[in-house]
Amino acid sequence: MKKLNFKLQLILLPLFVMLTITACNRGAKTNAEENLPAGTHAVTVIDVIQTTNYTYLEVLENEGKYWIAVTSREAKPGDVIYFTDFLEMKDFESKELGRTFPLVYFVQDPSDSPVSKQQPASMGKPVNERVQGIEIEHVEGSLTVAGIFADKAGLKGETVKIRGLVVKVNDNIMGKNWVHLQDGTGDEGNYDLTITTMDLPEVGSIATFEGKIAVDRDFGAGYSYDVIMEDAKVSDIKAGTPRS
Repeated sequence: MKKLNFKLQLILLPLFVMLTITACNRGAKTNAEENLPAGTHAVTVIDVIQTTNYTYLEVLENEGKYWIAVTSREAKPGDVIYFTDFLEMKDFESKELGRTFPLVYFVQDPSDSPVSKQQPASMGKPVNERVQGIEIEHVEGSLTVAGIFADKAGLKGETVKIRGLVVKVNDNIMGKNWVHLQDGTGDEGNYDLTITTMDLPEVGSIATFEGKIAVDRDFGAGYSYDVIMEDAKVSDIKAGTPRS
């Protein structure tokens, strides 16, 4: 009987060790997830589709699968990607792939490691990555982002119209909503126009804005602008579809 108990212990001991290690690993994973900066997503790549401008990734997060798109990069199943800033696009059609994604997130800040400390939302000079492949059908009488930056001195105090993709919105700051707009034009540092408005367009929408151009505006606390559109009205809003 003692020999039987000893053999049983030999059989159960490795199983007990295995269960203990598994439990520790699960606990370590949970702690790692809990220690991520607020607003940080950590996803594991399970499928990769490459196109000319974008890399489409099917990812897993908290047992849920979804698609993200990032500017072309090397990726493989098993990679872990961290991000905080993204555009949600519904029923997005990739012409290059001949495929419509019911939902895809265009990630602006993919990283191989978590951000050590989240930076506060900025309303000032462009901090948003440039969204590639934007195609905007401009309305009659509208200007482009590049045109506004190029002729900012001549446009100072003028009310103008512009149409573009809403890439970021900071709402209810100093009694206004602060919108970042891109339309695919402009060079480095001059491709993202900040607009203040009482309206609240959704990120990912394409909209027309009409407002007054101001230059060299300094609101203090580091919020300064070479050029900004103020007190704009928003019209003609529709879902955005950047080119694949």
